[in-house]
Amino acid sequence: MSWLAAVRSYLMFIAIANLVWEFAQMPLYTIWQTGTRSEIVFAAVHCTGGDILIAMSCLIGSLCLLGNENWPTERFWPVAALTILTGLGYTIFSEWLNIEIRGAWAYSEWMPVIPIINAGLSPFLQWIVLPIAGFVLMVRKDRMQR
Repeated sequence: MSWLAAVRSYLMFIAIANLVWEFAQMPLYTIWQTGTRSEIVFAAVHCTGGDILIAMSCLIGSLCLLGNENWPTERFWPVAALTILTGLGYTIFSEWLNIEIRGAWAYSEWMPVIPIINAGLSPFLQWIVLPIAGFVLMVRKDRMQR
């Protein structure tokens, strides 16, 4: 699989999976109780757009730092690991900034919060589960094409 096909495959999965995840986790935010249906839909679609930009930035940055011209055949897991770590790090920062500092959104009483970092468990898991799944699917797709 070429690097371009791998990037396309990953980002397509990330876009769809994050859209589903954003809608699924909406009850864990106060907008679920206070927002209108259109505000909830807008929030989920808006957040998905941000998720795509974060995922793309993390992947491209990781490729620039750790990849080579033969990626994903070579250096696949170092790039994947850095992509996941930077996405997770940005998410923790963003949750803190938007909840604690800006007050742009708030967790409902249903959101489990990770002690010490005060980040919601759902967005934390989102940036572990979905990127890993995207990379695993990329590997499987590559193996099936060989």
